[in-house]
Amino acid sequence: MILVKTLEELQNKLNDLRSLGTIGFVPTMGALHKGHLSLVEKSATDNKTVVVSIFVNPTQFNNPKDLERYPRTLETDLKLLETTSCNIVFAPNAREVYPEPDTRKFNFGELETVMEGKHRPGHFNGVAQVVSKLLDMVQPDKAYFGLKDFQQLAIIKSMVKQLELPVEIIPCSIVREDNGLAMSSRNELLTAEQRANAAFINNTLSKIKEQKGLKSVEEITNWAIETINKNPFLTVEYFEIVDDEQLQPINNWNDKKTMIGCVAAFCGKVRLIDNIIFN
Repeated sequence: MILVKTLEELQNKLNDLRSLGTIGFVPTMGALHKGHLSLVEKSATDNKTVVVSIFVNPTQFNNPKDLERYPRTLETDLKLLETTSCNIVFAPNAREVYPEPDTRKFNFGELETVMEGKHRPGHFNGVAQVVSKLLDMVQPDKAYFGLKDFQQLAIIKSMVKQLELPVEIIPCSIVREDNGLAMSSRNELLTAEQRANAAFINNTLSKIKEQKGLKSVEEITNWAIETINKNPFLTVEYFEIVDDEQLQPINNWNDKKTMIGCVAAFCGKVRLIDNIIFN
């Protein structure tokens, strides 16, 4: 495994490797955990070369304090990646990614007006900016993203289609801690007590799946919010049951679209997201 920090270094290394087979790419913001490592291993099963980027992207944080708090653990991340099938780690600074301000404005229609888009204005434009730049830098055959960030995945698929980028986007299953909490870099900001109580989010989602069809969508939505809010450590920002393509609210269980329940909740000052897919 090698570490590169500039585009020139990256492209020189990749030019030597492209003839050997396909290139898989796992973009991250660091503070790596088993969820990230599972993406790396999935990429390694599909491709000859695996590239992992570590870059905390400033343009996707609408809250400056959130950007400041985001964990940065490059040395630890590199040690973790040495235990995987990663071949190249690309860890650029902001000037390398943004030699000039990125003024592009993407239009994702309804996708960016709900849930995360509603509560974090400008967030997905920043995501599209950085992911499109990283994809252009790496030029992978396949790129891997976790399903925990379900709306982000939909945005990235839309962006790839809009820009006609020659890359296949591969969704990967959510990896959870032993108590059910979805693995996230933000979990590192939780105290032990908060971490234990944060698992209540997934516990509630699991119970919702059991009740599908027994109560109306509205009743279950209200029940989920009230139930999570009863935990003194948690405050729901939103919970919605939506379709899995445009992420628009589902009104009844008879809708033939695949449905997904998406939640964002604060545990102290730490914002956590999770989801569950209704088959």
